[in-house]
Amino acid sequence: MKKSWSVVKKVLARVGITLGGIIVLVGCYFAYVFITYNRIEDNQPVQVVKNSDQKVLPLDRTYTIVTQNLGFGAYIPDYTFFMDGGKESRGRSEQAVKDTIDLGVKTLLSLNPDFIICQEVDTSSTRSYHINQVKQVADQLPLWDQAYAENYHSAYLMYPILRPHGASNSGIVTYSKYAIEEALRRRLEIADGFSKVIDLDRCYTWSRLKVENGRDLVIFNVHLSAYAADANIKNNQLKKLFADMKAEYEKGNYVICGGDYNADFTGTSVLQLNSYDKNMGWTQPFSDELIPDGIKKCVKYSDGKVTPTARDVDIPYGPDCFVIIVDGFFVSENIDVEFLQNVDCGFAYSDHHPVVMKFRLR
Repeated sequence: MKKSWSVVKKVLARVGITLGGIIVLVGCYFAYVFITYNRIEDNQPVQVVKNSDQKVLPLDRTYTIVTQNLGFGAYIPDYTFFMDGGKESRGRSEQAVKDTIDLGVKTLLSLNPDFIICQEVDTSSTRSYHINQVKQVADQLPLWDQAYAENYHSAYLMYPILRPHGASNSGIVTYSKYAIEEALRRRLEIADGFSKVIDLDRCYTWSRLKVENGRDLVIFNVHLSAYAADANIKNNQLKKLFADMKAEYEKGNYVICGGDYNADFTGTSVLQLNSYDKNMGWTQPFSDELIPDGIKKCVKYSDGKVTPTARDVDIPYGPDCFVIIVDGFFVSENIDVEFLQNVDCGFAYSDHHPVVMKFRLR
C-alpha cells in the first residue's frame, strides 16, 4: 500500500511539474507579446521612392485610380482564414504567394491606372514567407513613385498550434505615375487592453502631388480596423481621417481617399448581396453622418451593378459565401467622377476586389 502511494505521489509530482512548466511558458509567451507590443508614433514622414519624371499633373485630362486590398497574397478562391472561422493561417506556399501577388498586379495594370493604392501588403511576415511584396509590386512599376507605410507589426502569434500565423509586418502603399512630393503616416485610434493585440496598429497615409494650377492633389490611403468591438473606435478613426481631408479641401486642394473601410460602404450592400445578415464589426453600415461638407462618397457605379468588393473567408468562395462592399473612394467637391466600378475578378487573388475610378480635376 505504501509503495503504491509512493508511486502515485511521484506521478502527481511529475504532472504538477509539467503543468507548472506549461503555465510558466504560457505566461512568458503572453509577457513577450505585451512587452514587445508597441505602436508607431503619429505624424511620421513616409519615405518616397522617386522614379517618375512627370513632376506636375496637367488639368486637361482624365486620370484613373485603383484601390485594392491584396490580402498578403494568400486568398485564392478556396482559401479560408482562421481568424474568420476558416482553417488556414498562411499562404499555401512561397511560390503560391508570389504567383498570387503577380496576378493581382497584372489585373490592376489591365485597368490602365495612373495611381494604385494598396492595403495589406507584407514586407516580412511569416504568413507570406517573408516576401517583400512592396518590392515585388514595385518591380513591375519601374517608372512609378512609391510611398509605403507600415500599418501594423506583431509579435509571433503561436496559433494555430500546428501551423502558427507567426509574426506580421504589413502596410499600405501608394504607387503613382506622377511625382509624389511628400507623404505622411497618420496613426489611428485602436482598442485598449488585450484586444489591441488582435486589432494591432492602424493608420492612413496622405501623398501630396503638384497640379499645374499651383494646387495639390492629396491622395489618402486607408485600412480601418476590422476587429474593434467598440463602434466608437471606428467612428473616431473616421473623424480623424475626415478632418485631415476637409482641411486639405479648405486650402483649395484636390482630395481623394481610397481604401478598405471594413464597413458596409454603401450601407445596403449586405442586404442586397446576401439572403442573410452577419452581425460582425466589419459588416455594419458606414457612418455617413460623419462625412464632412465638401467631401462626397462615391457610390454611383457606372455599370449600375452592386458588385461586392470583399468576401468572408470562413468558407471557400461560392454561392453560399457572404459578400459585401467595404472598399471605395471619397473625393472632394472640386473633383468630377467620370467612371466608377467594382471590378469582379471572382476573388481569384484576394478576398477583395479592386475598385476603379476615372476622374478630372476642375
